[in-house]
Amino acid sequence: MHDDLTAQDIEMMQKELDHRKLELMPELIEEVKRTRAFGDLSENFEYKAAKQAQNRNRSRIRYLERMIKSAHVIEDKAGADEVGLFDKVELLFEDDDDTDTIQVVTTVRCDPLNGRISCKAPLGKAVLGKKVGDQVDVTTEEGDSYTVVIKSITKESTISVAGTVRERASKSAKMATGEIEVV
Repeated sequence: MHDDLTAQDIEMMQKELDHRKLELMPELIEEVKRTRAFGDLSENFEYKAAKQAQNRNRSRIRYLERMIKSAHVIEDKAGADEVGLFDKVELLFEDDDDTDTIQVVTTVRCDPLNGRISCKAPLGKAVLGKKVGDQVDVTTEEGDSYTVVIKSITKESTISVAGTVRERASKSAKMATGEIEVV
């Protein structure tokens, strides 16, 4: 199985992969060596945390390599007046007369709590290719349906990703070694 990804998605993943292999992995190996020297490994929390961080990094590297290798590259073919990938779309939900703005994105960038809806989700599929003023029926996987009206479309060439790859990877390493407390 493969994911439909844009060239931008693959580039973003490749940058993270390079950072994890070339910069983060050597740091984590050093951290494991440093904490191993603390003595008795059966009661050495720092060593266990460093090994966990190293294992999480290796797991993420395998995931990224698999995603890049099996990716199916897609392009946005929406017209200038149609909803396409990365476009921000203001929707009117007719059932409750509520408006909301979403951004249609690829599966690796989806974040429903922040309005980034996957192009594979029922709402994302339904609005892709539609125009301002179109009334769209959305059917959920459970079989329920609702209607939305497209109020506006704002074209976006890409989306901003919260935090850089380096910041995210460094934060995850610091959490594992105890430099950042997880509450």
